[in-house]
Amino acid sequence: MKIAAIQQQLRTRWDLLAPRERGAVVLAGAIVLVALAWWVLLGPALATLRHAEAQHHALDVQLQTMRGLQSDAMALQNQPRLPYDDALRALETSVRQRLGSTAQLSVAGERATLTLKGAEADALARWLTQARVNARALPAEARLTRAAGPANAPARWDGALVLTLPAR
Repeated sequence: MKIAAIQQQLRTRWDLLAPRERGAVVLAGAIVLVALAWWVLLGPALATLRHAEAQHHALDVQLQTMRGLQSDAMALQNQPRLPYDDALRALETSVRQRLGSTAQLSVAGERATLTLKGAEADALARWLTQARVNARALPAEARLTRAAGPANAPARWDGALVLTLPAR
């Protein structure tokens, strides 16, 4: 069937409808168009507006965090070079102070290997920060596993960390 024939059939049926039925068909069509416009055009835009404030706040918080990390990174980059012997001494001191008997440090050239046995997670995190800042030691490898212990006890780690010291 051609489009012209279909249009002619629809026009004929429209003419056969009573005025009241025509009004009902027009009203139903208008309701469908309004619902479609809401669903396609207005609904998504209003949802975006509703969530925009929360997303803006979350992005502001993320931006502040990123700026803080950037300033920390720049401060670390601007630190003066540290001689190898001073870096090694600072690293050994930090291991004794922060990790105590739960860690053993062995050095081979510019690489230091820290072997852990039941080291507390918080102490390890603080030590890593201190090693980076004071000894300019950079983590190169980490092979850590969580040590077995009670479920409600603080996390403890076993394994090894390999750090790179400043060049001689």
